[in-house]
Amino acid sequence: MTPTTDHECDVCSVPCFDRDAVADDIAAIQALKAQRRAIVLAHNYQRPEIFHGVADIVGDSLALAREAEKVDADVIVMAGVHFMAETAKLMNPAKTVLMPDLEAGCSLAESITAADVAAMRARYPGRPVVAYVNTSAEVKAASDICCTSGNARQVVESLGVPEVIMLPDQYLAANVAAETDVKIIPWAGACEVHEQFSPLDIVKLRLNFPGVVVLAHPECPPQVIEAADFSGSTARMIDYVRDHKPAQVALVTECSMSDNIAQASPETEFVRACNFCPHMQRITLKGIRRVLETMTNEVTIPAPLFAPARRAVERMLAVR
Repeated sequence: MTPTTDHECDVCSVPCFDRDAVADDIAAIQALKAQRRAIVLAHNYQRPEIFHGVADIVGDSLALAREAEKVDADVIVMAGVHFMAETAKLMNPAKTVLMPDLEAGCSLAESITAADVAAMRARYPGRPVVAYVNTSAEVKAASDICCTSGNARQVVESLGVPEVIMLPDQYLAANVAAETDVKIIPWAGACEVHEQFSPLDIVKLRLNFPGVVVLAHPECPPQVIEAADFSGSTARMIDYVRDHKPAQVALVTECSMSDNIAQASPETEFVRACNFCPHMQRITLKGIRRVLETMTNEVTIPAPLFAPARRAVERMLAVR
């Protein structure tokens, strides 16, 4: 990780992308959205040209899960990773959900299967299973309730039990355990982006940028969270920057996050202390355009999994 500031991005002004180079794709996508009655949902980690250029709804996993249920469209294009598209389909069974790249996966979702969940239940009988939304529909269907990084503690405590199984992110589980009296039994998964950060990264940030405010995602190791000034989901990071207006801030998370929110906070200088998610980077404007032109890469969920997986997500959305 080599920290830089937004002033070092010299190819264009914030948000940092060449508008002329992507103008044709953006115009085509906007026309195709009208033709197909389509909407684009984009995660906060998406490229700025998607986030600012064609997205109709942007947010973190929780926001997208909530908004997917409300959309008035025939087609949903998920500018995110595969489990997000599955969640959108769960909440919109009558709508067509398309993925610009079916290979856009997630290290967390790929770290666990439904058989693993069954084995955890057998090892720890009677404990409810809380599945991070970063899981496949198969794993959601095998669980009791989902959570996101934005509501994990609330979900765990809503169950009213002394002990829960929480999967698959071991670091999110450890960070939630530090905030609650509920005992957390974790799975050994990790986000390949956030697990790369170390406390030394925070030390270097503070040496290179005295006074910088460090915000870390709860998928980071606990030692990183302890070294940061604040920890929260992508939505809570955005709220922090908006409300506190720090002169200089480092978001210890996926790199595109800083690009996407810098435009709304011109008084704050963003230090790029981040790593790129290779899966999020697979989503491109050309990929979005292609699936809208061809109506391919449709995401479906096997019928036996649909009801139990949807129930786990609905239980999550009911927690405030």
